[in-house]
Amino acid sequence: MKQAEAPPNAKWSGPSHAGVKAPDPIVLPDPATRFATTAKRLDGMADGHPLEPWLRFMATLSRAQHDVATAIAPGATLADDDVARAVDARLPPLAADGHRRDAAWRDGLTRLLDGIDAASLPPPARDAIAQLRGMTPDAIETLADQFLRGRVATADAAAAVYVAAALQVYFTVSAARLDADALRLLEERPLCPCCGSPSVSGLITASGTTPGSRFLYCSMCSTSWNHVRAVCLNCKGTRKLSVQGIEGDPEVVKVETCGDCHTYSKLLYQLRDMQVDPYADDLASLGLDLLVAEAGYSRHAPNPLLLAGDDDALE
Repeated sequence: MKQAEAPPNAKWSGPSHAGVKAPDPIVLPDPATRFATTAKRLDGMADGHPLEPWLRFMATLSRAQHDVATAIAPGATLADDDVARAVDARLPPLAADGHRRDAAWRDGLTRLLDGIDAASLPPPARDAIAQLRGMTPDAIETLADQFLRGRVATADAAAAVYVAAALQVYFTVSAARLDADALRLLEERPLCPCCGSPSVSGLITASGTTPGSRFLYCSMCSTSWNHVRAVCLNCKGTRKLSVQGIEGDPEVVKVETCGDCHTYSKLLYQLRDMQVDPYADDLASLGLDLLVAEAGYSRHAPNPLLLAGDDDALE
């Protein structure tokens, strides 16, 4: 029997027991630690990993994001009235695909590119940086819009990774300036209540007020929010869910597959490793994504740093 969902402004979407405090429904990000934590985790997992060079690059990118987030903080500050109107309309106040971005995000992009040692990168990554440096502000804004709408051409996919990284910083800093008490969970629970983006992974907590809760982590603004467990993030089905992992693996990262819509989402178990990071561990478990894809399942939403061009969408 499918469990009924609580209203969008509920404090808790799971069972309630006497003496157990409900978890905060929405937890805003901390730009001072978000990207540094991811970089440290990636560096720690890279040694001996089959994807070591790529994970090292992602760690470098995360450190550049941290520099931008803490040095120039290129985010937007929304008026309380604007936030209230969006929340009353059941809309995310920082809607990623409709928010009028402050031009400061491009300053962040420039600093991010400056913070990466291009000489150590493979030619395609260096070419992408050169491509961005040669683009006009309008062209960069267009590429950002295309990325946020999932319509990046194959020729721009490499450059869009850096744009995605800069936008993550911008939206993370912007989300951190909101008041969590003024926000509500969306009616579409799998979407971020701050910016409306899908999650990159779900963390099953081992500590806090309610251990065992699932918190989804936004792929764009780094906000986390509580979501009931054992419900498909894509179709909301409950009948054909299965949690699977790699045999012999430490079981820090698993996938929740849905036999109804044939999609899956990542589950990270903090009890298995208290240092688990929703962003780093998602990237480092790419092999699990490949295995699940071979079994016929599609990821419920892509990681924005794992872009593939879509020329058909531009025709």
